[in-house]
Amino acid sequence: MGSVLMLAPAILFLLGFYVLPLIWTVKLSFPTLEDGLSIYAKFLFDSYYLMAALNTIVLSTVVALVSLIIGYPIAYYLVRKARRSSGFIVFLLIAPLLTSIVMRTYGWRVLFARRGLVNEALQAIGMTDRPVAILDNPVSAVIGLVHVLVPFMVLAIAASLQSVSRSLEESSRVLGSSATGTFFRITLPLTYDGIATGTILVFMLASGSFVTLLYLGGSIKTLPLLIYQQFQTTLDFPFAAAMSNILLVLAVGCLALQLSLIKRKG
Repeated sequence: MGSVLMLAPAILFLLGFYVLPLIWTVKLSFPTLEDGLSIYAKFLFDSYYLMAALNTIVLSTVVALVSLIIGYPIAYYLVRKARRSSGFIVFLLIAPLLTSIVMRTYGWRVLFARRGLVNEALQAIGMTDRPVAILDNPVSAVIGLVHVLVPFMVLAIAASLQSVSRSLEESSRVLGSSATGTFFRITLPLTYDGIATGTILVFMLASGSFVTLLYLGGSIKTLPLLIYQQFQTTLDFPFAAAMSNILLVLAVGCLALQLSLIKRKG
């Protein structure tokens, strides 16, 4: 009985701020059963909305892959090489998360503006004689999202690397393997769980990103932006709720994939 009472605040919080809003969203997307089915059919059989879903998946995948390419070397250095400076590196990773995402996004807009630092630098070194349109395209959106999400990738991989015994790597070197061979045969396979966790986590966060895409994505149409438009512009609340539920299903699918990978490893 005492354990139930201790858990009661957490259970009430989840019911009030998670379960009930989800139930309300599902109910909102079904004014009536017939209308609800037609709303979901509108999404599933309209190429415009399907393309938005595809854009969401592709963009999130690219962000996850770029975050992995950038994050793995940082995580490896943090765990294997940093030693005394590891605390400072962790601070540098966490510090941006303490800053408002709106401020960080506007920072990228300042850097990528036609008269911004990046264009000024490109013209100063002679790579271009006029400002380059960097803003409001997929490249700027990916850069902004990677900047926001790469710390999650680094921390997930670092946690996995810490569980890899150095003696395994040393044994591989003693038996004649090169440093590169040891990494690809020993270290990398033993951190697949961290890679999977970080990739799925970044994919989920990128698929639900809104502010960064709104200010850096330009004409890219993704599900979060369409949901915002339906709520704020067209005031089609049932359709917005339906797209929110579809996005939620995508996120739950990612969690199910992560759970299956963990069970397979176990």
